[in-house]
Amino acid sequence: MLIFSVVAHEYAHGIVALTQGDDTASRLGRLTLNPLPHTDLWLTVLLPALLWVGSAGQFTFGGAKPVPIDPRKFRHPRRSDILVSAAGVVTNALLAVLAAGVFVMLGLVAQAIPSFGPAADIVQRMMTWGIWLNLMLAVFNLLPFPPLDGSHLVAHMLPVRAGALYRRAARFGVLPLLGLLLFFPGIITSVLAPARWGVQALLRLVVPFAAGDGWNIFG
Repeated sequence: MLIFSVVAHEYAHGIVALTQGDDTASRLGRLTLNPLPHTDLWLTVLLPALLWVGSAGQFTFGGAKPVPIDPRKFRHPRRSDILVSAAGVVTNALLAVLAAGVFVMLGLVAQAIPSFGPAADIVQRMMTWGIWLNLMLAVFNLLPFPPLDGSHLVAHMLPVRAGALYRRAARFGVLPLLGLLLFFPGIITSVLAPARWGVQALLRLVVPFAAGDGWNIFG
């Protein structure tokens, strides 16, 4: 679920960029749902594995190699940049809703065909991961730190001079974000609260359709 979610996020950036005149991702073979071209050793492999092992199988998170974008090719630079930046976040939000819909559908099938119940229960638990991971990705990517999508959106919301100063902060790369994650994790926890609220709201809607026993609000 994690690999599909992060790949879909980057794929959405590339597709929308192509519609706005930038064919960079297309020329480099990144407009594909095949995870291999999107794989980053740290974000896609090592980080999720470390989080999974460190949490004893209770949590994992990660990302994919960012799709290359060349804003100079955009037909309408400001509008195009906003659309491309928002594409990944919107895609993850829609995938969370889609996972909830699949959960309900499986539950209805299990009610009609009781022998399908055990298999439906397994896939439903996968869908809860789909809900959780996609909402986390959507909210996390809205943080206003380069290279996250939120930094592009905030830059366009600021006055011209303030926006220019804000963009200069991009030269520090991911260092501000890493510093926040390492030294002020409580802030990140608070900022990601909307993702938790969204997960809980969707699970309250779908858990009545659970095919198995022993479900709680977190599936």
